Amino acid sequence: MTSLSRQLAHWVVGLGYEDLPSEVVDRAKGVTLQNLASALLGSQSPGGQQAVKIIAEEEIGVQNGATIMVDGAKVTKGGAAYANAELMQAGGKWDTFRMLMHPGTCIVPSAFVAAETESVSGKDFIAGLAAGYEVMERMAADFIPTVMARGFHASPVFGIFGSAIAAAKIMRFNEDQVNAAIALCVNLAGGNLEGPRSGGHSLREGAAVRNAMLAVSLAREGHIGGETVLEGDAGFYHAYAGNNKGQLTYSFTGDTQASLDNITADLGKKWMFTETLYRIYSTAGYNIAHVDVTAKLCEENNINHKDVDRIEAVVNWLETQYPSPAFPSRREDGEARVGETSYYTAYGAVKRGFPVLRSMGAVPGVSAVPADLDDPPEVLELMKRVTIIPSHRMTLFGPRITIHTKDGKSYTKQSTGREFMWDFDEEARRIRDIIPGIPIPAEQFEAIIETCRNLDRQVRADKLLQLTLKNK
Repeated sequence: MTSLSRQLAHWVVGLGYEDLPSEVVDRAKGVTLQNLASALLGSQSPGGQQAVKIIAEEEIGVQNGATIMVDGAKVTKGGAAYANAELMQAGGKWDTFRMLMHPGTCIVPSAFVAAETESVSGKDFIAGLAAGYEVMERMAADFIPTVMARGFHASPVFGIFGSAIAAAKIMRFNEDQVNAAIALCVNLAGGNLEGPRSGGHSLREGAAVRNAMLAVSLAREGHIGGETVLEGDAGFYHAYAGNNKGQLTYSFTGDTQASLDNITADLGKKWMFTETLYRIYSTAGYNIAHVDVTAKLCEENNINHKDVDRIEAVVNWLETQYPSPAFPSRREDGEARVGETSYYTAYGAVKRGFPVLRSMGAVPGVSAVPADLDDPPEVLELMKRVTIIPSHRMTLFGPRITIHTKDGKSYTKQSTGREFMWDFDEEARRIRDIIPGIPIPAEQFEAIIETCRNLDRQVRADKLLQLTLKNK
């Protein structure tokens, strides 16, 4: 049988912009805008500035490198990919796939490195993004909870593949080169959960992107990585999921069996990429729906927070044990705490939204509030009357919110889990709220929005890189 990596490589090489459904093109434009916005915000943070400083001090002045966003320094391709990934990570405005994956922080940086160095069009850039997202998400979809339960962080572990695929596609690799890049990524994949559990920070997507660019460079020069590196007896799935038979220790739905064949089934016909959603609030992704669904329930029924007796939220069980039931760093179904799910549910009821520019901690994705940031007392009081109920039957990011009012009535709204899978126009509308917090003028950010909107008309995709630069 043809190996998994060979099947993926064959599809990637044959994919053209004209093969992409309109919704895939729209999502590619949207995730580009989301991650550029995050890089702009990240450039204002200590973590983002540290990444730029490290790379610039070591690499600035190379002749054939790539550009660090916002800063403008020219460094190595791997260095630019790392710094830009870290900027996006620090900004907290990620896209998200199945709760624990943040594809854009891996894929968008490498795609821009390739687009800049190869001088490609917007259409070629979009095709590369679509290929990278689809491969990464198909490889990860059924295996995320199991990989996390083995102590790996699934986002960088799978992200390296999406990053390499996007760059390889944009650089017009042939099938053997793409196959080699995938195989080499198996050797370079990594990411661990223990650091944050013991007081540290994880080295995540930035490292994955830098390693992806190494794999791409080696593959371009003819380095052969192997053929059955994904599904083989000693291959990727054996190492990271514990077996190559599709047996799962954890899953979002409670299933204990997956099939590796699903990774390549209906490639180009069914697009998993369109399941990618926008994490508009800088918090753990499963919290975002609690804000908007609760706010909408209150608006639709004219519920004032003063009239609320209690709130119940039924959620997917894995959303209550982050990052994995095997190694939970917090439980969302326990005592109410600021920065956790009950807090966001209460915030939606009281304020009918949440500040887009507010960051919930020094480490994006970790629920912790800076000590100097005050919360509305109504939120702090109501969150104590929010109950989080885990269920194996609930979809991800799809809570069922029930508000019980003091007059004995109750109101329920069932989320679909797709509320944050919006189109480009909605993304542009909502992401504009970051403008007061970014280092470029509003009109320059509007130019980024319009360039993303018309990305498939751009002669050069890297026009967007130039639009991120300060003092342009």
